[in-house]
Parts: sequence; structure tokens; C-alpha cells
Amino acid sequence: MLEFSGPVWRILFLSQINAPLAPSKAPEGRFHYSGQTALYASRSAEGAAVAIRRYVSACDPPRVIQKARISGARLADLRSHTKASIIWQGIRDTCGSSPTWQFSDRARNHGADGLIYSSRSRPDLSHIVLFNISPALIRLENPATAWEPPYTEP
Repeated sequence: MLEFSGPVWRILFLSQINAPLAPSKAPEGRFHYSGQTALYASRSAEGAAVAIRRYVSACDPPRVIQKARISGARLADLRSHTKASIIWQGIRDTCGSSPTWQFSDRARNHGADGLIYSSRSRPDLSHIVLFNISPALIRLENPATAWEPPYTEP
């Protein structure tokens, strides 16, 4: 387990600007399933863009990028675990659960505030998921600014 303090970025829809540090509303994600709290962020603005690339399309509503700061979070470090960065959705659809949930369940059971893991498509970039979104751990650093994707999926 490592202690992490530093900036993180999130790309959100403009409609989410009043709650930029709200946890994911999706019932399932790479490191959470129904009933679990998860706030996903990236260690860089570039990483945030890479992380959402597969979810961006040309007809999306406007988005913003929000910078925040994490202070003293206890994170399980999964950057050397390539299985943590797999495309999990197809496995979830076929098997009923994602193998990535085992990583987060283990970290939650050991009292981690979250995880740090490598980007699947750009292993030189990393992302963070927080299970604990206490204001003592994460706070806004700057106002959100408009974000335009450098690409769009059809």
C-alpha cells in the first residue's frame, strides 16, 4: 500500500459541474459493482482523455475537465498488474462478474482508500479510483474548464 498525494483530473459532462466529485453513477465499472462507491480520476489531463476515449462520440453533450487534489490516500498499487487493466465489460457480460472486481474487493477489505492502476492503452499513464471520497482525501483544485475531445468515435 502506498500513500498518495497529488493532482488528478476528471472529464465530466457539463451537467455534472455542480457535483464534480460525485462518485460514479454507473452501477458497474472496472473496480466497482452495485452498491459500491467509486470515483475514477487520472493522474494527468492526458490520461483522463485516454480513459474516456471509448465513451466519447461526436453527438455528446458538452464536457468539462476538472482538476482536484488527493491528500494522503492509502492506495493499493496495481500498476504492475496487467490483469487490472483489461477490457472487463465483455468478461462481465459472459461470466456475470469482472475479474477486476477481485482487485478492488481485496483492497477494500484491507482498508485501502482506493487503487492506482495503469492505463490499458497507454501503460505510461495511470489512473486512480477512490472508494473513500471524504473531503479530507479529495478536494477541488481549480474551477472546471471546457473540454473538447481531440477525437470522436462515430
